Amino acid sequence: MSTQARKGNTRQRIQDVALELFSEQGYDKTSLREIAERLEVTKAALYYHFKTKEDIVISLFQDLSRPIDELIAWAEEQPRTLKTKTELIRRYSESLRSAEPLFRFMQENQAEVRNLSIGETFKSRMLALFGLLKEPDAELTDQVRCITALFSMHAGMFVMQGVSGDPEEKRKAVLEVATELVTAANPPNRRPARPDSAQTASP
Repeated sequence: MSTQARKGNTRQRIQDVALELFSEQGYDKTSLREIAERLEVTKAALYYHFKTKEDIVISLFQDLSRPIDELIAWAEEQPRTLKTKTELIRRYSESLRSAEPLFRFMQENQAEVRNLSIGETFKSRMLALFGLLKEPDAELTDQVRCITALFSMHAGMFVMQGVSGDPEEKRKAVLEVATELVTAANPPNRRPARPDSAQTASP
């Protein structure tokens, strides 16, 4: 195994163990010493990869953000059709497959996440995805459908854990609902609303 591969594995182990501890006892109550002890490495070995707990969390978000950034860049180059938007939702679902521990951390440490730099970064990516799913002049109900489609995929990772069934089948069910919401918000026969539509409507 190459030195680079070994470093990569150690970095991933640190991330995994840190997320476990953050979820078990909270971000604030977890120290770098505890992470090192769970890993059975010295603090010096941990410092080689990460100097602070926030560095670990930032690295996790960077790993998650990379495929999302690529997805946003892809969607921005596509025609704003329903087909593009449903494919965007499908690809986003795929990118979330390995992110469940990170979203659990976000859910259980919401106050801390808001105080970390990655909170705003994640919010900006969600707003970018939202903008790609909705039409610029979408009605408020359709905007709600689009944002709900995104957050149903996040919430589904937690809420659906208490529902019996195969994990992959549950993921597909959440994706189906999200796709239905995006489709309802972007019907192919709907024309953009006009500001004077109420005045020109037939009595």
